[in-house]
Amino acid sequence: MKRILVPTDFSEQAENALKVAVQLAEKQECEIYLLHSMELPSHLANGSDGGVLPEALFFIKLAEKKFEELLQNDFLDNVDLHEALGHGEIYNDIKEAAESKEIDLVIMGSHGASGFKEMFIGSNTEKVVRTSSIPVLVIKNSHPTFKVENFVFATDFSEEGRKAFDNAQKFAKEMDAKMHLLYVNTPSGFKTTPEAFALMENFIKGMGVENYTLNIYNDVSVEKGILGFAKDNNVDIIGMSTHGRKGISHFFNGSISEDLVNHAQMPVITFKI
Repeated sequence: MKRILVPTDFSEQAENALKVAVQLAEKQECEIYLLHSMELPSHLANGSDGGVLPEALFFIKLAEKKFEELLQNDFLDNVDLHEALGHGEIYNDIKEAAESKEIDLVIMGSHGASGFKEMFIGSNTEKVVRTSSIPVLVIKNSHPTFKVENFVFATDFSEEGRKAFDNAQKFAKEMDAKMHLLYVNTPSGFKTTPEAFALMENFIKGMGVENYTLNIYNDVSVEKGILGFAKDNNVDIIGMSTHGRKGISHFFNGSISEDLVNHAQMPVITFKI
């Protein structure tokens, strides 16, 4: 891991994410790219002559001032940090930055969402989780010392999840963490204990897995099972793969990884299938 991207809206949650990024950057000797997306309406982003309109210039100056204030923080003294302004939708700005800067990990802060807000408004973090082709680490709270010793990675152990699992393994090794592979048994997809263990063992065969455990947890839904296992075993972070559903398919089918991003109070990291 060499480059970390941290989107910021200059909120407390974004600063929590930045502080985690700094800790990882110091440990892994990474560069940090700090990105603020202004999400300007198209008529403000560019004038008819291609120049910047005064209204847009006001928002640019305001963002630059906030960058200056943020960069005065002592916790940023020992990291290689680059700042940038984006003008489009946050997930498009992140995608463009991730590709152009060869980013390895996105770290974002989040308030979480629930009820009608979750259903009709959603969150920028959820959009990024759904669309990002690289791992996204979501931070909800302050972590004065960000240490990952126990990392639960939940999957259905299907063949299509191997790439996501491989990336999860790399993250676990970088964090020097023990990986707890989890299969959640639900009424709609029940498997006997021998069946579940056979599925898991076949999945990890030839994957070079080290420092891990295999676990089965019974619950009424996958999301509740993951949260229940994490709570019962005092894990530090939850890992999930995401399909990246969009549009009406996403609205009706939902995504467990996005629900976890909204509902879990501990850090969640997602890996694209």
